[in-house]
Amino acid sequence: MPRYALKVEYHGAPFAGWQRQADQTSVQGAIEAALGNLEPGPHTIAAAGRTDAGVHALAQVAHCDLARIWDPFRLSEALNYHLKPLPVAVTACAPVADDWHARFSATGRRYLFRLLMRRAPATLDAGLVWQVPHRLDAAAMRAGAVHLIGRHDFTTFRSSICQAASPVKTLDALDIEELDAPTGPEIRFHLRARSFLHNQVRSLVGTLERVGAGAWPPDQVRAALDARDRAACGPVCPPQGLYLAGVGYDNDPFGPRD
Repeated sequence: MPRYALKVEYHGAPFAGWQRQADQTSVQGAIEAALGNLEPGPHTIAAAGRTDAGVHALAQVAHCDLARIWDPFRLSEALNYHLKPLPVAVTACAPVADDWHARFSATGRRYLFRLLMRRAPATLDAGLVWQVPHRLDAAAMRAGAVHLIGRHDFTTFRSSICQAASPVKTLDALDIEELDAPTGPEIRFHLRARSFLHNQVRSLVGTLERVGAGAWPPDQVRAALDARDRAACGPVCPPQGLYLAGVGYDNDPFGPRD
């Protein structure tokens, strides 16, 4: 059975997350239903990561096995036709080897978190950012973020229902960008690691927001990390500002990134 890698973009608002659910709309379920319109099912696809309800993706990666050989462009076009009107699209498609796996072949994941700083309600960016009504000190947040880079026990910053075998992860990058966007000043967090714990990104960003707001000194981030206690974490920020921005592979089936 030929296997295809799919690069997928979606707006997370109408979905109960990536993972298929019996009684709720999910991204996985939507794509599997679209595949069922192309070839008799059932179809089961695998993804590089399971995003939570409300989380978006710029470049999620999944793979599917089909009964016949498809032209990649025609496969992506056919899937997009059957995915309408849901806010999910296959932006690239490529044939891959039978042993290539969207999750297990991945060498890294990148996340983006957008935080909008303005008092007036967001309109154009509604559902796409976390909005706070106050300005944040980006330099203080960078000073706090320094404590998080590298290999650590991230027990403080993972969900109590996280199923990972170990809380030890290596955070390769946590870059904080200030941006004067057309809709207002933003802070954008860019995170990169081989893999992440459940709710890790939202826990880190929520904690750093407290630093930027002046409620925490930067060194308290280190104390929270060392506590290895979920109670030491700052508030977990909402999902709508979070995006799965990309997945890395030794041999990227979609070619080199721009």
